[in-house]
Amino acid sequence: MMKNVQQASLFEKDKITNIPLAERMRPKVLSDFIGQSHILYDGSLLTRAIKADRLGSCIFWGAPGTGKTSLANIIANTTGGFFEKMNAVSSGVADAKKVIDQATERFNRYGQKTYLFLDECHRWNKAQSDCMLPAIEKGFVTFIGSTTENPYVSMTRAIVSRCRVFEFKPLTDNDILKGLGQALKRDVVLSAMKIEVDDDALNYIAVTSAGDMRNAFNALELAVMTTSPDAQGVVRIDKVTASQSMQKKPMSVDQQMYYDMISAFIKSMRGSDPDAAMFWFERLIQAGTDPMLLARRIVIHASEDVGLADPMALPVAVSALTAFQNIGLPEGRIPLAEAILYICNAPKSNSVVTALELSSADAAANPEKQVPWHLMDKNYQRDTETLDQAPYKYPHNYGGWVQQQYLPDGLTDKRYYFPSGNGQDTGCHQKKK
Repeated sequence: MMKNVQQASLFEKDKITNIPLAERMRPKVLSDFIGQSHILYDGSLLTRAIKADRLGSCIFWGAPGTGKTSLANIIANTTGGFFEKMNAVSSGVADAKKVIDQATERFNRYGQKTYLFLDECHRWNKAQSDCMLPAIEKGFVTFIGSTTENPYVSMTRAIVSRCRVFEFKPLTDNDILKGLGQALKRDVVLSAMKIEVDDDALNYIAVTSAGDMRNAFNALELAVMTTSPDAQGVVRIDKVTASQSMQKKPMSVDQQMYYDMISAFIKSMRGSDPDAAMFWFERLIQAGTDPMLLARRIVIHASEDVGLADPMALPVAVSALTAFQNIGLPEGRIPLAEAILYICNAPKSNSVVTALELSSADAAANPEKQVPWHLMDKNYQRDTETLDQAPYKYPHNYGGWVQQQYLPDGLTDKRYYFPSGNGQDTGCHQKKK
């Protein structure tokens, strides 16, 4: 009997060990959830809805490893309703109808609602989505979708319009470090081992995981499980081991120097110095920086610093990013270098950013402002007599431009776009009066 108990114990240990660290560390209660503080904080709508078990249909949209599935699991542990999980890749219309039938029966017999968590929800086609709509509208099913794709583009409008979309942002380095620390202390497998991880190794994993907690957990687990204990039985993880587990070159500079070089790269592009921009680009690549981080910065500065002075800068930058995604290192550096040099040599204008910031501030400060009568949609039933008194002037009937009010009352004198006069950023051919 003792042998059987020991065999069972060993079997359970192996079973637990074979479960990935990311799954073992999945939080069960809201207080253990890490990140997404912009939507999950004391008193927030999402927090209140989860605690009160009153969450309506919603979509969690964000990059992998940001907590979408983890939050769904917390909801499953919190709710008094029935929780059903499906994956859009492996499910069809028949599966959706089965869930709906069971949810309807459950609601009619016991008054119990059903939460349906659909992973990769953007993969559902129109037929699958349409069969779910009546159940959502009648309250039999509360839909929770999880997707890495923009739901406004990749999903049917009928589903999206019935859901509140919550955007999950990449986790910060501090979020990742917190998760790694908890794994070393709380995980049933790692906490039973003697493990010492250098701060440099933890920081390296945090920085290079690109806001993906699953990626960070996988790297930590791989580093620990592939490193032999020393004579004292301690598994020691240094930066080199961490870099091998992340399958990325270890950074050859400290964190402060890393951020200083990124700053120098950005400011060199903005300052139209192609030599300096290329030097810092190569320094960052050779130091082990993720090239995609630099590619994203190039795209941003094509709009932020060049903007309308040369509108071709943006398609050049986006094309370079796409090319790098398809080619990789080392040849992928060539299209990135082309985009860098294009931005450096292009005329500069920040009128796009200025217009965005100024209009955003006024939009936030004036949520009550109404659309002028002559700009309203006449397809909806309203006071047509008043609309007729303020007719819309179709610009093409006046040679392409005609003076009329477009901003709401009280804001008609506001200006947000100030053309720099550089390159093509010369503004409208008609000056605003």
